Amino acid sequence: MSKDHAHGAGASSRRMVWALALTSTFLVAEVVGAIVFQSLALLSDAAHMLTDVVALAIALAAIKIGQRPADDLRTFGYRRFEILAATFNAVLLFLVAGYILYEGVLRLFDPEPVGSTGMLIVASLGLVVNLVSMRLLASGADASLNVKGAYLEVWADMLGSVGVIGGALLIMLTGWTWIDPVVAIGIGLWVLPRTWLLLKNTTHILLEGVPMGLSLQAVRATIASVPGVAEVHDLHLWGVSSDDVNASVHIVIVEGQTSETVRLAVLAALATDHAIQHATVQLEPGAPDGRTNAGHGPGIHA
Repeated sequence: MSKDHAHGAGASSRRMVWALALTSTFLVAEVVGAIVFQSLALLSDAAHMLTDVVALAIALAAIKIGQRPADDLRTFGYRRFEILAATFNAVLLFLVAGYILYEGVLRLFDPEPVGSTGMLIVASLGLVVNLVSMRLLASGADASLNVKGAYLEVWADMLGSVGVIGGALLIMLTGWTWIDPVVAIGIGLWVLPRTWLLLKNTTHILLEGVPMGLSLQAVRATIASVPGVAEVHDLHLWGVSSDDVNASVHIVIVEGQTSETVRLAVLAALATDHAIQHATVQLEPGAPDGRTNAGHGPGIHA
């Protein structure tokens, strides 16, 4: 790891620790406020803030744990920790959002008194915390997908705080307590699609699906276009984490071609056209017309 990269990771870690401390502290305060002022909207916003806490914790842990080297038991290292933690986060959010939607519907039919003034104060403080956290994370958002994900989580939660503030003001002006569960349901419906997308993406990675942004057919066509390649088969693309791409492929080479030349050309094409830096290529000799030799020896791995 270069000194510049290590310094950048260290700076991002420190900023994320501060953002995590701020968000976690206010999460507790918001839950207490939701109970004291009987505001389901505050509780819903607290659930959304929980996503911020988990996202920040995942990003921070991914930086720390992901730096551990591979060993004899984990040859890919510890980078998949990020995906496992994100999957847990998504399942937890589904449960919390489901509970809030259930309670919100019940309160629509049986509204309860809400401490709108306290609700407004707590939501306003939450907005300040979100703005400070966004400021802390902004500098590292372009350099790290982990930090960017945490930044977007805080940004989305900021919108939730704005919604709670608006709901509190309307309740103060009109006395309509049913606005509180409506805001809560709105936040819950805002969280669910994002949670589903998170779960879908993490499940895709755990199933070792083709990484987002890549096409199996396009990669196959790139390899097939390399001079000296007669046939492409057993092509696999997968990722260990959200920003990782691996490839393995068997190719039949035209008889008379130099194996090492073809192998290097395939690796160069994968890196140039698809940004695939980690690939394993097995070469198999072919007949003059490009057909696979029946009874050829073991392939060449690279």
